[in-house]
Amino acid sequence: MSKRAILGQLADVDIRLLHIFRQVAEAGGISAAELELNIGRSTISRHIKDLEIRLGVTLCRRGRGGFALTDEGAAIYDATLRLFGALDGFRAEVDEVHERMTGKVVLAIFDKTATNPGCRISEAIRRFDQMAPAVRLEIYVGPINTIEKGVMDGTYHIGVIPEHRPSTSLDYTTLFDETMHLYCGREHPLYARPDRELSRQEVLANKYAGLGYHSPNMEQGRELGMTRAATAYDQEGVMTLILSGVYLGYLPDHYAQSVVDRKLIRPLCPQQFHYQCSFSAIVRHAPRPSRVVQTFLEALASAHEAA
Repeated sequence: MSKRAILGQLADVDIRLLHIFRQVAEAGGISAAELELNIGRSTISRHIKDLEIRLGVTLCRRGRGGFALTDEGAAIYDATLRLFGALDGFRAEVDEVHERMTGKVVLAIFDKTATNPGCRISEAIRRFDQMAPAVRLEIYVGPINTIEKGVMDGTYHIGVIPEHRPSTSLDYTTLFDETMHLYCGREHPLYARPDRELSRQEVLANKYAGLGYHSPNMEQGRELGMTRAATAYDQEGVMTLILSGVYLGYLPDHYAQSVVDRKLIRPLCPQQFHYQCSFSAIVRHAPRPSRVVQTFLEALASAHEAA
């Protein structure tokens, strides 16, 4: 016997309820979503309850213990992001029929790129706005694996990440490069010692802090045989661990420079402990990007070609 679909035909009211649920989930609670939704808490709570009845699951726990999505709620939230991504794609295709560029572009970028002199994302945004002033932009910052997954499932339209392992599900456009050096904090035993006195083995024997997902950072640590003694999930976390004086870690030179100038960290043996990585814009290989997304991708490419 086939299983009956609980939701049945998706109606306009379901889209509205899912929109409210998404805002509540992203705000971290019903009270926090009031301002964004511009409706009262009791109304929001009633809409969430209506959606739970419609879906046949409990979406979240709410009360004195605080707000939290259930496992089912987290799964519905992920499905909601994919649904709205598909709706945005549909709207974009309809707009293409009418030769208009409206809607939005959702961009996800790896952290600490804005201070890279080779990064021209802001210039690309300026060019894009001149070509498509009616299009709204949303920008998210996240780790590589989250950005890749988001682009593949349609949550994000474009990602900008360091190249590390290509996927056949994605198309890549190379944009700019970044130089990474190995740093130690002022409280670290190696900070005051000249580079000429440090051997490779002595440096590698120290505690190392690295990123906890597949990335050029992880690949470099493995290549050097450095075992992570501490794990971070963004560059800010690595910086904090280095500043402790306990760990060594790799950082982008442009991001680290202001902290170096304050004599809080320094690069160790920069001629020996450094690596380069290239950043690329990524989009889904299929279906093909909408005209709006393709226009933004072209703005990214042309801005970096002109650099």
